[in-house]
Amino acid sequence: MIRESSAVIAVKNWFAQLDERMTAIIVGLLIGVIGGIIGLTLVLLGPTITLAALIGISAGLYVLTDERAALYGTLATMLLLPFGTFPIKIGITPTLLDLALAAFVGVYLLQWVTGQRQSLQLTVVHIPILLYAMWLVFAFMMGMRYGSPASNILRQFAETLLSISLAFILVDLLRDPKTLRRLVLVIMLLIGSQAMIAIILYGLPDTLAERILVRLSRIGYPNGGVIRYIESNPELGERAIGTWVDPNTLGGLLAVGAAMIAPQIFAAKPVVRYRWLSFLFFGITTLGVVLSSSRSSFLALSGGLFVIAVLRYRRFLPLLGIAGIFALFLPQTQGYIGRILEAFQGADLATQMRIGEWTDSLNLIRNYPIFGIGFTGTPTNDVYADVANMYLIMANQIGVTGVLFFLVAMTSVFWYGWQAWQYARKDKELDSIHLGYHIALLVALVNAIADLYFFRLDFQSSITWFWIIVALAIASSRLVLKRAKSSVEETPAIE
Repeated sequence: MIRESSAVIAVKNWFAQLDERMTAIIVGLLIGVIGGIIGLTLVLLGPTITLAALIGISAGLYVLTDERAALYGTLATMLLLPFGTFPIKIGITPTLLDLALAAFVGVYLLQWVTGQRQSLQLTVVHIPILLYAMWLVFAFMMGMRYGSPASNILRQFAETLLSISLAFILVDLLRDPKTLRRLVLVIMLLIGSQAMIAIILYGLPDTLAERILVRLSRIGYPNGGVIRYIESNPELGERAIGTWVDPNTLGGLLAVGAAMIAPQIFAAKPVVRYRWLSFLFFGITTLGVVLSSSRSSFLALSGGLFVIAVLRYRRFLPLLGIAGIFALFLPQTQGYIGRILEAFQGADLATQMRIGEWTDSLNLIRNYPIFGIGFTGTPTNDVYADVANMYLIMANQIGVTGVLFFLVAMTSVFWYGWQAWQYARKDKELDSIHLGYHIALLVALVNAIADLYFFRLDFQSSITWFWIIVALAIASSRLVLKRAKSSVEETPAIE
């Protein structure tokens, strides 16, 4: 062995000490810079925003290391702070959901780049969904004839395409029943939390609830006039809004969530060990739907519960009938039932306004039936696309052709789900979540008859929520069919 000279050893020791010194200098500089940024943020924005920023950055760094954390972070942002924006203006101010979605999709794409993912798990249902997304892009480009897109429209349209991509990404990620079941639990906790927030704010004095909600103005929420009333008349009663600002969007969110939770109450193998907790989550969420005074959400949820009972729990149909009778005749529910009857009769102001919008929308569709008018402008100043019906606003903006693409895609999801249901109903681990995901989607589609927020670009959280439900329905069906196929292959042939 060749022995090193004392000079060589001295040189190595000098470089080692230099590396240690450089490391110490770099670390010291980083600490100084971070400390300076924190101090400056404290002076300019105050301790609350600074603390929130530190927590957000720490959570963001963790999210970038784990796809599940990224997914759960996206769900938490979407369900609890749907309209929150980045607290610092940086040109185009991104929403918190933008950042969460970007982090989630970024983690997923990084797995492909680094070779952690080798194969893509999709289904035949994704073909019509892809065609629908492509038509959206085409209709957007055609609509540019009537106006150049503003920066916020471009951002919101990109967010919509990103939300639709979740129908592909989540199905690829959700490859085992355990993950699907865990998602139900996470959604139950988050939906239940939003429902409790809505109920508590509804129960507080209006002035106090207003002061609490106005504090969210630092992250893009309204800074006044937050509390909502039936027909904007305080004498007719307050409407629950939670942190979703609009009572109809809150009602739609909670109705879909309650439909997903409902099968857990009677499931052979619920995701929550204690069944009474499932019932508690369902009760809180349903109460939130009622307090939102969203009649379309309440009727959609009622229809969803009826379908669940018919498909899986027919012995509980008499209980639903009794509950319906009590709702009709109890003094506490008379006002609510009366408003529903007024809607069917077209006797209240809100319904009359909807009817007027629907009439104008049908006239617009007759003039622009194939491509619609797009998202960036209108042919004339007296034309407007907004209408309280998702299918009509779709036809206004992407034409009847786009609506047909959408309906074919949704029909494909249910067709695929029905094929899987023949096996899911015999699978104690998957039957309740498979049924819950599909009924949740059905409730969303029925609710959309009288509301537009699952499609209108500035309701990004609702759009994301809708496509997450689509993704979960497809993923549950794929897993059921995969399990059924595996069990058939493992069964020995009879000689």
